[in-house]
Amino acid sequence: QVQLQESGPGLVKPSQTLSLTCTVSGASITTNNYFWNWIRQPPGKELEWVGALDSGGNTSYNPSLKSRITFSRDLSKNQFSLQLSSVTPEDTAVYYCTREAVRFNSASPYATHAADGMDYWGKGTLVTVSS
Repeated sequence: QVQLQESGPGLVKPSQTLSLTCTVSGASITTNNYFWNWIRQPPGKELEWVGALDSGGNTSYNPSLKSRITFSRDLSKNQFSLQLSSVTPEDTAVYYCTREAVRFNSASPYATHAADGMDYWGKGTLVTVSS
């Protein structure tokens, strides 16, 4: 069974960098045909896709957040991480890491990064941005 678990500080001060790590077990993050995503949900708001990492380490970011995002991975620990810089209270949210299967249109791969395309989710971790 694939399991994902988020970890990192639950409180970050405004203007600082939010850092989270997703530890994956039961599947390698280098396995072909999967994306590894960060998704967040601010209180009272809809789920928002943050970004994705593919099996080769290539990244895709939500355009609204792209300038502040850095993804990374540690293959020795089967982990991938999110850094979101210059945070404000509007970045307060439950943050999830997820797995997404690549889809194929004939032989052409693609991904929607929609929430309903995620086959495994971490339980989520609340990060509060506050002074």
